[in-house]
Amino acid sequence: MVCRRGIWSQNQATSSWSLGRAGPPRGGSMDRSPGDRPSPVDQPYAPSDPPDQPPTAHAKLDQSSGNQPAGPGAAGEALAVLTSFGRRLLVLVPVYLAGAIGLSVGFVLFGLALYLGWRRVREEKERSLRVARQLLDDEERLTAKTLYMSHRELPAWVSFPDVEKAEWLNKIVAQVWPFLGQYMEKLLAETVAPAVRGSNPHLQTFTFTRVELGGKPLRIVGVRVHPSQRKEQILLDLNISYVGDVQIDVEVKKYFCKAGVKGMQLQGVLRVILEPLIGNLPIVGAVSMFFIRRPTLDINWTGMTNLLDIPGLSSLSDTMIMDSIAAFLVLPNRLLVPLVPDLQDAAQLRSPLPRGIIRIHLLAARGLSSKDKYVKGLIEGKSDPYALVRVGTQTFCSRVIDEELNPQWGETYEVMVHEVPGQEIEVEVFDKDPDKDDFLGRMKLDVEKVLQAGVMDEWFPLQSGQGQVHLRLEWLSLLPDAEKLEQVLQWNRGVSSHPEPPSAAILVVYLDRAQDLPLKKGNKEPNPMVQLSIQDVTQESKAVYNTNCPVWEEAFRFFLQDPRSQELDVQVKDDSRALTLGALTLPLARLLTAPELTLDQWFQLSSSGPNSRLYMKLVMRLLYLDSSEVRFPAVPGTPGAWDLDDESPQTGSSVDAPPRPSHTTPDSKFGTENVLRIHVLEAQDLIAKDRFLGGLVKGKSDPYVKLKLGGRSFRSRVVREDLNPRWNEVFEVIVTSIPGQELEAEVFDKDLDKDDFLGRCKVSLTTVLNNGFLDEWLTLEDVPSGCLHLCLERLTPRPTAAELEEVLQVNSLIQTQKNAELAAALLSVYLERAEDLPLRKGTKPPSPYATIAVGDTSYKTKTVSQTSAPVWDDSASFLIRKPNSESLELQVRGEGTGALGSLSLPLSELLVADRLCLDHWFMLSNGAGQVLLRAQLRILVSQHSGVEAYSHSYSHSSSSLSEEPELWGGLPHITSSAPELRQRLTHSDSPLEAPAGPLGQVKLTVWYYSEGRKLISIVHSCRALRQNGRDPPDPYVSLLLLPDKNRGTKRKSSQKKRTLNPEFDERFEWELPLDEALRRKLDVSVKSSSSFMSRERELLGKVQLDLAEIDLSQGAAQWYDLMDDKDKGSS
Repeated sequence: MVCRRGIWSQNQATSSWSLGRAGPPRGGSMDRSPGDRPSPVDQPYAPSDPPDQPPTAHAKLDQSSGNQPAGPGAAGEALAVLTSFGRRLLVLVPVYLAGAIGLSVGFVLFGLALYLGWRRVREEKERSLRVARQLLDDEERLTAKTLYMSHRELPAWVSFPDVEKAEWLNKIVAQVWPFLGQYMEKLLAETVAPAVRGSNPHLQTFTFTRVELGGKPLRIVGVRVHPSQRKEQILLDLNISYVGDVQIDVEVKKYFCKAGVKGMQLQGVLRVILEPLIGNLPIVGAVSMFFIRRPTLDINWTGMTNLLDIPGLSSLSDTMIMDSIAAFLVLPNRLLVPLVPDLQDAAQLRSPLPRGIIRIHLLAARGLSSKDKYVKGLIEGKSDPYALVRVGTQTFCSRVIDEELNPQWGETYEVMVHEVPGQEIEVEVFDKDPDKDDFLGRMKLDVEKVLQAGVMDEWFPLQSGQGQVHLRLEWLSLLPDAEKLEQVLQWNRGVSSHPEPPSAAILVVYLDRAQDLPLKKGNKEPNPMVQLSIQDVTQESKAVYNTNCPVWEEAFRFFLQDPRSQELDVQVKDDSRALTLGALTLPLARLLTAPELTLDQWFQLSSSGPNSRLYMKLVMRLLYLDSSEVRFPAVPGTPGAWDLDDESPQTGSSVDAPPRPSHTTPDSKFGTENVLRIHVLEAQDLIAKDRFLGGLVKGKSDPYVKLKLGGRSFRSRVVREDLNPRWNEVFEVIVTSIPGQELEAEVFDKDLDKDDFLGRCKVSLTTVLNNGFLDEWLTLEDVPSGCLHLCLERLTPRPTAAELEEVLQVNSLIQTQKNAELAAALLSVYLERAEDLPLRKGTKPPSPYATIAVGDTSYKTKTVSQTSAPVWDDSASFLIRKPNSESLELQVRGEGTGALGSLSLPLSELLVADRLCLDHWFMLSNGAGQVLLRAQLRILVSQHSGVEAYSHSYSHSSSSLSEEPELWGGLPHITSSAPELRQRLTHSDSPLEAPAGPLGQVKLTVWYYSEGRKLISIVHSCRALRQNGRDPPDPYVSLLLLPDKNRGTKRKSSQKKRTLNPEFDERFEWELPLDEALRRKLDVSVKSSSSFMSRERELLGKVQLDLAEIDLSQGAAQWYDLMDDKDKGSS
């Protein structure tokens, strides 16, 4: 302390001269016009003294010389007197004009009141700027002077020991400040000014006449580094203070209008997050910046904008400016600055999930002060209290309790917490009055205390007032699975919540972009924006102008009361809100079955163009109150696909411990499942439900099919205005041979309100499993007419990989453009037990459970309480589309303790195992545990649409290829022997094949389906693509049917990440006659997108196929060499 006091005294001595000269240096007034008076900001402590020299100095010089003032000096003094007199006369001009026009005295008094209010606001702003500059000029001296005074006036580095000074950083900012001013001047003059002039014809003469950031740079008062729970991020809090002499003047010469800013204050806490930390330079992947709370802003206006200092307009203008700042730089909004190219998860960093939810129960208050007075204060009344609750930008207002000093509110609010530590809960209590509400007190609480406690139920004292407020605060954790949804809903039913019911979950919607939206009338590009609604809550995105492929990159957050019954309604509209560009209705129950309650994909828009779609990422999280005082009622078990036993034997005892098994002992029914492939083909003679003009005009129907089997449901696409629709869609489901099961198919007419019923039919599952195949027209029940064409096929699982390549090839031929990729194998997993799992906190056993996942499908086992050697005895089955590239992912986690170990098993290891099965102990990744697991893979062979079908066709038919007998689903029936088929299917992958060209190759199948009058192309894969940069490309394939180059013939595959050998296996169709198809050319381009959010495209190679030179009846796959844009012929 002695050293610090000595330093301060030295600073006092060295800065005493500068404090006495707070005004500008000599010559600093040269830029001021002769008629302008120096502003109070530029004046020293004695406003009557000139800024350059005290009057006493002038007097001594005059006395010593004995000379009288020169003539020009006397003339200047006389001119100043006349100018002052003229200004006072100008004040009387409005009074004279009011009398000449005949206005009442009230107008004069009103004008005088406005002027006095404006003058008071101006003087207050100038005084505030002057005091703030004095504080920043000599912070340490003034801090020492007020060391034993109010702590609120001390800088952060004095009040908080973990906040450090950053003078070195301030010196860097001061050095950079002039160059930043030059950049701002160029930016405003070369970018902002032309944009303003082009926005309105009346602003064509708009210019910036002066841009100066001044000599007072931004100062960082204190820096605080928070210990982060995540190792890949660094949290910094910067206490910034800007008291600048910035001067920006603008002018609209056409209207002789001048305005500007002269002086500004901005103070707040800016959080800087360095995330993610990477192993390459520059070590930090991105920088995120935002204000945790709204900063304080004060602007000193000049020119015409002086009117904004009028009382009323002043607070309104400051609020509007702060709202604009908060819209992109105050939580939950943040500014993301990527430091490396191709930053992964940029959208997640820009809008991360909340840390948690706080449920605030505003219960009551007591002992409030009385503010109401009657009979000029002789009679003391009570107060009419209400409360304002704030967390960040979220604000809630309670109802008013009349004449009560101990009010009972009983209201509940839910707020999202985005940053811990940093955010605060603030409650302010006011007395409601007709004019201005009286302040009764406030309390603040850091949300980190609520996170640590879980539940807080206390009376909090009110600061700056008297009394207490009663709050119950609950921290709700975010769960990424739906296991405890029933418990949460059951608990919420017993919670009394006003004005809104308690929420069971939150939904975060990341709106990324849209493609191929319809154009406006006259083929004009639209200005798309999106409205997202859940029940009566609607949020809107920004508008993107003049494009039908907009990119929004915005996040929206919703509270959900019951996600099982709620829907997300998405409307894509033009910015006028009159034209609808597309719509989407998504039942939120769909997320409950998705992995980690997340959907990240393209969504097809209805009431839009044929290729119009929307890319969104939807993340749902359950709100769970994890506290010892909460007891969830027991929820009866619900039937499902898996029969879980809640009781499991405890292992690990040293008494009579059984010997450790070397293999699993699954139930006899394990691995006996079958796969049912359902082809929904077409319907006929459906009834018409649509009516127009009040029922006078009979329309058609918009039919779709809904399938139900064993607790699973599927839904086909909607065919518009057709009583004889064709769907040609394929669905697959895992089934067991339990007797009595039925496949139920219902047909509906899609309507805006409630869909109309068009009939139903049922098929016995036992019949299909026994016969293996069923192809029938089924009469629709409960309706006058209609029938549905279904093909049901049992796929036979075989424990051999010999036919895998043929199965994959046949699946690519059967797959329709509107369906997902078909399954090639069935994986059955039996998880028996685990051993040697790590203990919790070193001594306590965990409560482990396991999650088994393949791709986007996952299954969670039961939780075994408090043991390091759990016995699960559980099984799951998965449909596998690409056994060569997929893998089985196993995660062992502890309830409330996190990960205990993981296992990744590539399915390619099963393909080379005996009978495609592995059954033994597997070591977990952490090396501290192991699991006993059986993984069994079986190839799904179709006896009617696969390899068996081709052999059967050869022995029973002698028809030629040109006859094209129809195989359901639009597949040409290839009549060849099984050996010939295998030779053709595997020929393209033969090692004797010619090597790929310099740009790589693309594998295509092209044929014409005469029955459906369709040209069909399958994009299988690419190989040996060109790599131009450091990283592999993100390839996709674009197909165009020439000579047309419009969107009607354009098709596009999905995009594969960072690979030179992508596999697509996607099917595309064009409806056109055969003679027209033979006159076309198929243009195939392989392109790469530089990053997930970028719209730049790089051509990797292309090829043009003349369809007249291809035998469209064969349907055989072939490799084609990719060429550059100049040489595009097929090879």
